[in-house]
Amino acid sequence: MAGFSNALALDGMAATLDRENMGGLSHSQGLTEGPVMILLECAYGEGEDMEFEGSIRFSIIEQTNDKVVGEMPIQPGVKNPYGVVHVGAMLWLADVCATVLVLGSPNATEGQKGFPLAINLNGNFAGNQSEGTFKAVSTFVKRGKTVSIVRTSVFGEGDRLIADVTTNHVLAK
Repeated sequence: MAGFSNALALDGMAATLDRENMGGLSHSQGLTEGPVMILLECAYGEGEDMEFEGSIRFSIIEQTNDKVVGEMPIQPGVKNPYGVVHVGAMLWLADVCATVLVLGSPNATEGQKGFPLAINLNGNFAGNQSEGTFKAVSTFVKRGKTVSIVRTSVFGEGDRLIADVTTNHVLAK
């Protein structure tokens, strides 16, 4: 995997419910029941295939031994059908910033020994927005030899708290 500032595609994210601008997740991939399915059936009609596509981009703008800061522009590929940022995009931003903090580098390789695997994630969401930029700030709660705990605060415009995310990481063997 290259540096974390590269653009990545994330299936399951939809900017709108516009069939012309979607692609990625279908009934055959497990989206067949529950409240989301009911919502989408109302939008498209029962039995129609639905596909979703989105992309997430952000950059690590600051990194020290004790803190990592990332910024994510709000763009159509990270928005939910309501028009604000999908919580999955917020969690991805927070988790990657926390992972970079524990790893000590924005560069990782597949199967890398010592890669910090998330073993627990807790997110509390306090707000959202439809445009601008999100800033994530990750700091250690506990830096351990086996397990590290990281708290990441995601802020919106005017330093408004958007999400408070705590992750636990264990180093891969």
